[in-house]
Amino acid sequence: MSSIPTAVRRTGLYAVLAVGALLSIGPYLLTLNAAFKSPKDLLTTDAWTPAHPATFANFADVWSDYGMSSFLLHTLLVAVVVTAGQVVFSAMAAYALARLDFPGREWLFRAYIATMMVPQMITLVPLFLMMRDLGMVDTFAGLILPTVFGTPYGVFLVRQFFLTIPKDLEAAARIDGAGTWTILVRIMLPLSRPILATLATITFINTWNNLIWPLIITNSDRTRVITVGISALQGQHVSDLPHIVLAGAALALLPLIAVFLLFQRHIVRSIALTGLK
Repeated sequence: MSSIPTAVRRTGLYAVLAVGALLSIGPYLLTLNAAFKSPKDLLTTDAWTPAHPATFANFADVWSDYGMSSFLLHTLLVAVVVTAGQVVFSAMAAYALARLDFPGREWLFRAYIATMMVPQMITLVPLFLMMRDLGMVDTFAGLILPTVFGTPYGVFLVRQFFLTIPKDLEAAARIDGAGTWTILVRIMLPLSRPILATLATITFINTWNNLIWPLIITNSDRTRVITVGISALQGQHVSDLPHIVLAGAALALLPLIAVFLLFQRHIVRSIALTGLK
């Protein structure tokens, strides 16, 4: 047995975790801090120097003068629709692959999961050509359709959770006359709230942060999302208006923080229930 007291080991563990947490959130804190600095203070003070006095002028400028309000609304629309679609269709596919018996189920699942190994860059050109032929370039449909019907990761995540739910619950429901849809909606989904919340959070964050596909499929402000807007803003103004770029980045960051804080309890519970890392 180790001679190091338990209290000392626990203190050391918490210290290491605190350092790791600080390193993880440090860049975000620096971005938020810099967004509240005036242009003069931003260029004359260190990055970790607190914004004093803090100013909201940067946010007002980027909101009203650079179109960020529209970009945020576009991004919110796309992220919400994609998230809702992925949760619904991933749950349906996951239930079929976890519980329904049909020929080739395991091979179909393995083939579908194998597509996760295909780099996104390989599919961008064929996907763009498909959207072009369908007349969906520079439309919200073009932004939403490629991912709204689920992803291999989402189906895998929910399927693995479904496998942990005892089959006796379904057997009892079928004895009582419940059909497949009733079992899925009234038994499986309520029991799967933690993993569905985790999937929703991951999907929302990934969709919100997505840059490559929106950059390819959109070419006007009427469908531009926040990541493309910040990219264009940075390319135009980074040399003379860095405070505007940082304010735009902070605006894009705040909704993600809110989503994580809202669903963090469900995420922790899903990790505890499934052992996922």
